[in-house]
Amino acid sequence: MEQVYFYNLANFKLSAEKTFVFQKKLIKRLIPYSDVQHVGSTAIPNSLTKGNLDIQVRVSKKQFPQAVTALSTLYESNDGSVKTNEFRAFKNDAANPPLGIQLTVIDSEFDFFWKFRDVLLQNDSHRMEYDELKKEFEGAMMDEYRVAKNEFFDKIKQTREYKQLKV
Repeated sequence: MEQVYFYNLANFKLSAEKTFVFQKKLIKRLIPYSDVQHVGSTAIPNSLTKGNLDIQVRVSKKQFPQAVTALSTLYESNDGSVKTNEFRAFKNDAANPPLGIQLTVIDSEFDFFWKFRDVLLQNDSHRMEYDELKKEFEGAMMDEYRVAKNEFFDKIKQTREYKQLKV
């Protein structure tokens, strides 16, 4: 079973930013019509992070199949994640920092990663609450942390900040 550990973002900020810029260029070369977003904790100043870089690639429903094929040439499929006609996850564990790529159809039920980032950027109390949750699960089983994290994000979806965000 995998355990989860968190680190101060300052340790990863520069490498995460450089890697994001590089990866965005690669993705945009293959999928020029995509909206590529730096999401996850490395996109939120002063956050605790697992030390990985999360990128959301947003495309239209019509463009989704082609985007899956294109991203498959760059990254490994994340088989531990769900696969639908509106969401696909990829990864590159060898990158520095390790990458998680979430391909989503714009305005689908999976098009929320950028919204969570924006809510945490807008409201520092939400960010601090999320960091406290991370501290509670330091060294715990990843599956247990993911359940608590999903509950936290379900709560964020009910906030005024989240509901006001538009595509």
